[in-house]
Amino acid sequence: MPRAGGGSAQGRRNPLGAAPGRRPRVRTWPAADSRARTVARQRAEVTSLQQGVRYRRMFVALLSVVIVVSAVVVLLGTVGLFAETRSRPLTTAEQDRYKQEEIARRWQAWPATGVFPEEVKYFGLDRAQQYARRVGIAPETECAKGVDAPVAGILREYGCRTLLRATYIDQTASFVFTVGVAVLEDEESRVSATDELTQDDRVGVLPVAFPGTVTERFGPDQRQRTSWVGAGPYIVFSTGGYADGRTRAAIPPEEILHSELWPAAKSIGNQIAYFLADPPKVPPCTQGNVC
Repeated sequence: MPRAGGGSAQGRRNPLGAAPGRRPRVRTWPAADSRARTVARQRAEVTSLQQGVRYRRMFVALLSVVIVVSAVVVLLGTVGLFAETRSRPLTTAEQDRYKQEEIARRWQAWPATGVFPEEVKYFGLDRAQQYARRVGIAPETECAKGVDAPVAGILREYGCRTLLRATYIDQTASFVFTVGVAVLEDEESRVSATDELTQDDRVGVLPVAFPGTVTERFGPDQRQRTSWVGAGPYIVFSTGGYADGRTRAAIPPEEILHSELWPAAKSIGNQIAYFLADPPKVPPCTQGNVC
């Protein structure tokens, strides 16, 4: 019989089949090395931090470049603006442009009484200085409506903007004169237009009569002669006749040529042209009289 509390060797085997006293053959896995994991994690954090620092340095460098370039642009713009706006002497070209622009706007900048003064000096017989008196100023009109047809076509072709007219009488109230100012775009256009104007002294500006005055009988048929003179962008026309209404056809040709009337008419037109184109005083500097 077997011993109490004992058993056969087979009976003493453990449930896994290993003999008593022998180590089981189950493979044991080594535990993860926590220190290695910590080192790897720290290394990854350091790498990420270093990459972030590099990106930050690149961003800061790029931002610095942008700021520097912007500052240079602003500085150059400020220097250029200062150089452009600071007071300096006018060049010859700028002086000429100033004069042209000043003369070209006078017909608008001046009052009508500035374009057509109340009295205009002229020379009578023996070069005696006399004064013509303004009777009235006509409303502004289209160029083609204030001149004869042959002249209207030329003015229209070269861009005439408007026509200003006024009527004067001489110092004795014997002669009547109408002066017309045709306003062109610029002096170049005016020169081109005057190159084509006819020399026929029977056509030019149409007279303006004012009822109730000594000019009321002054019409196209009463014109003895007509003429014009160029001044800046303006063509100044003039015509004259007798206050008593005599027509050109009623006057002998020799009297038309040698009458005191015609020199007076031309003198009045020339005086108004001189007022309009008289060169203005040009400031020496871009901002006045101090450079």
